[in-house]
Amino acid sequence: MKLHELKGAPGSRKARTRVGRGISAGQGKTSGRGQKGQGSRKSSGTPRGFEGGQLPLQQRLPYLRGFTNIWRREFETVNIGKLNKFEKNSIVDGVALASLGLISKPGDRVKVLAAGRLTVPLTVRVARVSAAAQKAIEAAGGRVEQLEDPAMRWAGKTKRAPGGRALTKAAAAAKAAASAGDDKPSVKKTKSKAAPVEAAPAEAATEPAEGGSETEA
Repeated sequence: MKLHELKGAPGSRKARTRVGRGISAGQGKTSGRGQKGQGSRKSSGTPRGFEGGQLPLQQRLPYLRGFTNIWRREFETVNIGKLNKFEKNSIVDGVALASLGLISKPGDRVKVLAAGRLTVPLTVRVARVSAAAQKAIEAAGGRVEQLEDPAMRWAGKTKRAPGGRALTKAAAAAKAAASAGDDKPSVKKTKSKAAPVEAAPAEAATEPAEGGSETEA
């Protein structure tokens, strides 16, 4: 086996079609370019996205209405009136809601709304709960455990840590308590030029104290 004896697999290499060599070349009289027109010459010069002179797509887009937020956060909504199906003092979470068919998947974000009337005390453990629904749950003797802080939104009003992540209310309160309980007062260092200390006169240094004896050198 030598280098000049190596060959590719059958069908893997195909000769280039040489267009524009007459009718006998297999491309017809016009070599696949049709007859007269803009594309019949050597280079038509049409830019990318050219649509024959009509308004291109990139110019039509600003006129189209509608907007789709790619950062949206979707929630499954459940009314408190449907929570009466649970037994007394039950824990209502994603798994429990999915088992009764109130939501499609156990891992979905759930928000409880205040439509309906709740008569049994429950422990609601979901992502979000509206203010009216929380009052109704607590009035029935239950309690609410929100898995997500409503203050953590994409708006710029939320407090952010040095790493860029939004701080929850509990983390912000703990940080404020730690800073308030610090015993060491914060002292701001300022650079100041100290006034020069004047040397005491020589006579004051040799002056004897009261009641002492004077000695000669």
